[in-house]
Amino acid sequence: MHIVHVHVHVKADRIDAFIAATLENARNSLKEPGVARFDVLQDAKDTTRFILCEVYKTPEDALKHKETGHYLTWRDTVAEMMAEPRNGIPYKNLFPGENGWGS
Repeated sequence: MHIVHVHVHVKADRIDAFIAATLENARNSLKEPGVARFDVLQDAKDTTRFILCEVYKTPEDALKHKETGHYLTWRDTVAEMMAEPRNGIPYKNLFPGENGWGS
């Protein structure tokens, strides 16, 4: 698995628009054959902060995701909503094993 946590800090007046655009992207991302999970999390204490937990079957699937129309639309739509540049951190899967993720 190729896992990325994308940390996003959104301008306070753009939270609702960011959520709407991000949920649309997440729904479409789950339709990609190489995406095992695509979670959208909002900080319970600081509602301007989000984490996108993206789980791809391979690193190549993550690259393919960035070529999709829905991702490109999301990227362009939310660019001006960011309080600072988003930060993606790759992770190595330890548990569950490769077969423990949904498909």
